[in-house]
Amino acid sequence: MSDPRIAGASVTQFGKHPERTGRDLFAEAGLEALSQAGIDPEDAEALYYGNFMGELAEHQGHQGPLMAEAIGLDVPATRVEAACASAGTAVREAVKTIRNGEAEVVVVGGAERMTNIGTAAATDALAIAADDLYEVRAGMTFPGAYALMARSYFDQYGGSHEDLAHIAVKNHEHALVNEHAQIQQEITVEDAIEAPTIADPLGLYDSCPITDGAAAAVLTTEAYAEEHDLDAPVAITGTGQGGDNLALQDRPHLAQTPAADKAAEEAYGDAGVGPDDVDFAEVHDCFTIAEVFAIESLGFYERGEGIAAARDGETTRDGDRPINLSGGLKAKGHPVGATGVAQLATVTWLLDGSHPRADAVPDSTVGVAHNAGGTVASTTVHVMEVQE
Repeated sequence: MSDPRIAGASVTQFGKHPERTGRDLFAEAGLEALSQAGIDPEDAEALYYGNFMGELAEHQGHQGPLMAEAIGLDVPATRVEAACASAGTAVREAVKTIRNGEAEVVVVGGAERMTNIGTAAATDALAIAADDLYEVRAGMTFPGAYALMARSYFDQYGGSHEDLAHIAVKNHEHALVNEHAQIQQEITVEDAIEAPTIADPLGLYDSCPITDGAAAAVLTTEAYAEEHDLDAPVAITGTGQGGDNLALQDRPHLAQTPAADKAAEEAYGDAGVGPDDVDFAEVHDCFTIAEVFAIESLGFYERGEGIAAARDGETTRDGDRPINLSGGLKAKGHPVGATGVAQLATVTWLLDGSHPRADAVPDSTVGVAHNAGGTVASTTVHVMEVQE
């Protein structure tokens, strides 16, 4: 069994591109990833592509073959949908395809076009990742859902909006040097606290933006990389996936994310590492409280302790274990179907030293990507390591 090597990765500029189609965005990312890898497109044997709301934003389904065509591939192409974890799930399928010997070269990616339909329509489209019958029809939106989860966390463990503000400030600061980031704007704790409320206790700066963008990566076997003399020192050594009940009212708790617990446990076991071995992580911070859930589920903190991590400086670029050096979804942006592969690209670049924040983790050898869907009803976790 071969752990996939990451031979090339690319991310478009995240932000507002209402004039660009999804296929145009993905073509940019996919062609650049293939170019970076130095691989003949004819060697690619499969495409796994993440997309969540293409039917609603572009009236376009059946996107797998469309995106394969956009990057010049004549391969079996599969679209993967798991809400905001679509791309992370696509990565997991690509890993399994290489490991089980079905392919030596697989392209994985994702894209989302959202801003063209406006904020209200995008909010409605995102809501279909919740339970339509029992949540959406009652007026539930994802800001409201995560506000409920934040309130539950505060009631059970303590914490405040000021603690969340420190997460927003950290991630905005991390994004300042990220050329792909949607928001390159420094903010203060006071800015975050005083910003307009979106769903109490969450404010404007607790929420990720609506984003257009795409990401792609080329995965190969170790043997293929060696045979073709590819510069691919980073491997995906662990993969895990977990699930939970879709609707919040069907869960015994709102202040924990057991889907992420399961995914992390599986990924760590697969890689043969533990939380203490991880140097940094890119986690799914669609809202600031989601970063807290993530770092606790990943085993970096006990329940109730993750809320203070940013405030205490432990997850900043100068901290013991930096979290979201890219700026996270909070500042980098969140084109839903692309996010999991964008995380994969960031971890790769941090490990190989090519990311502008790599100086924060100069001797790192192990990174983690955590991608969550909905109110963390779906989660993937991937462990990535530098190979000798």
